[in-house]
Amino acid sequence: MLFSEEIQHDFVKHIEKVVLNGELGYIDAVLESCEHFDVEPVIAAKFLPQPIKEKLEAEGREYNMFPKNTSKLPI
Repeated sequence: MLFSEEIQHDFVKHIEKVVLNGELGYIDAVLESCEHFDVEPVIAAKFLPQPIKEKLEAEGREYNMFPKNTSKLPI
């Protein structure tokens, strides 16, 4: 399924609404919105605006979902 501009707008608004209501964090809100709009997360990720991508990354770092950077010496 490809998003039209109207569906993209509704998708992003749905994510923000879920997060602002305090129901879920951004990661869970995106997954819930994917179910609601019947779209795969891989496809939806291409249509997310940069601010939401940054919030997803910040939440992922908070939950240690990214590998640790081991290129620095522990000094």
